[in-house]
Amino acid sequence: MQRGIVRFLALSFAGSIFFAAASVQAYDLPDFTALVDKNGPAVVNVQARQNGRDDDAAAIDDAEQEQVPEIFRRFFGPGGPGVPRGGRPGGVSLGSGFIISGDGYILTNNHVVDGADSVTVRLSDRRELDAKVIGSDAQYDIALLKVTATGLPAVTVGDSKKLKPGQWVLAIGSPFGFDHSVTAGIVSAVSRSFGGRDQQYVPFIQTDVAINRGNSGGPLFNLDGEVVGINSQILSNTGGFMGVSFAIPIDTAMSAVKQIKDKGFVSRGMIGVQIQDVNRELAQSLGLPRTGGALVNATTAGSAAEKAGIKVGDVIVSFAGVDVVHSSDLPPLVGATAPGSKVDVGVFRDGKTQMIPVTVAELTRDATAQSSAASPGAAGSNPLGMVVDDMTAEQRQQLGIKDEGVVVTRITGVPARRAALQPGDIVLMVGKQKVKTAAEFNNAVKGVQPGESVMLLVRRQDASLFVAVSVPKKTD
Repeated sequence: MQRGIVRFLALSFAGSIFFAAASVQAYDLPDFTALVDKNGPAVVNVQARQNGRDDDAAAIDDAEQEQVPEIFRRFFGPGGPGVPRGGRPGGVSLGSGFIISGDGYILTNNHVVDGADSVTVRLSDRRELDAKVIGSDAQYDIALLKVTATGLPAVTVGDSKKLKPGQWVLAIGSPFGFDHSVTAGIVSAVSRSFGGRDQQYVPFIQTDVAINRGNSGGPLFNLDGEVVGINSQILSNTGGFMGVSFAIPIDTAMSAVKQIKDKGFVSRGMIGVQIQDVNRELAQSLGLPRTGGALVNATTAGSAAEKAGIKVGDVIVSFAGVDVVHSSDLPPLVGATAPGSKVDVGVFRDGKTQMIPVTVAELTRDATAQSSAASPGAAGSNPLGMVVDDMTAEQRQQLGIKDEGVVVTRITGVPARRAALQPGDIVLMVGKQKVKTAAEFNNAVKGVQPGESVMLLVRRQDASLFVAVSVPKKTD
């Protein structure tokens, strides 16, 4: 009896192997070797150097940044922008990029080269060329580089709008400095929106392709060997790959490239509304037939929306013919619309949907959208090494904050890192001065000199505490 049971289990196991093998043959898994052979030479390693950095920056441990669970991190070097691994001399941070034309134009992430004094590109044939940052855009997180060379191998640009969940994609980059590493996976989702206001205009491609530090700025290919995205971010609470990666759609990136080449900056559309998601309770109270859309909770005085007649309490359900399912769907649609364009906005009001024509205005440009010639410093930089942004009405409502506070969106320097500040922190006061806008914050800290400290009142989750941020003395 016992022998019979063993025989049955063995046959069952063999059957499982058979069915598994049959499944593999049926789906005909792809061989990526030809794709890599053709496109690998167009992928480059990008080295961004910051001169005159404080040597202590090299000693900052990755664990300091990894204490925050489930945060979105950008990876081209451990610890955040500009922090080298193992105390690499001279403050060199590593990333990836790819050649988009044979005359030397290269695309990478803005956060790879942000604040760099010099940029070097290493080609697949081991040549190292100095690169000039032609222009960059922090909102889209792209940077356009140029090297002096001709006849370079270039990628083929695809159409990211054709991507669908389940399609195979492949990445080539330099994780942890290992040049031309190849990883593959599938598209997990498209048009993902997340994070703060600094990247609300990007409809990210979500994949399960293994992306790690150093992959930032590298290309994401489809099976036709076309670039469909730029690998940019991962979701991690350990600092390493956890199966959730995000890429900037190549359509978004190439639109920015054209604008940078033509006029030196990227312009975006704006209609001037503050919005929030519509949950089931709100949908019921508003009489909406389904949950979805973007509920308008404020309009900017004199804005395109106000001029067109959009009101507080309206639910925007479509923009230029595209359905708005979540409130986060709206900013990428508006931002990608050329200023001056006239579009129909679908608005649910008083139990029915109506189309309201809106002439899209231009989003006010700041240093993050300027070309390198007009903006030589790091975007939004200040002596404390942190970038802050205005809080949205939704953030204020969620946190119960009314009249003060700016949100930390990025840590860019040693002082803020030493003080253990983190993206997502809310700064309520600088010294004894309340701050409500990013402009007020930057104005309050701009006079802090090397060797001086400033007290910040910081709110993190439900607790508030004062944090002293010290700017190190300059060394000769």
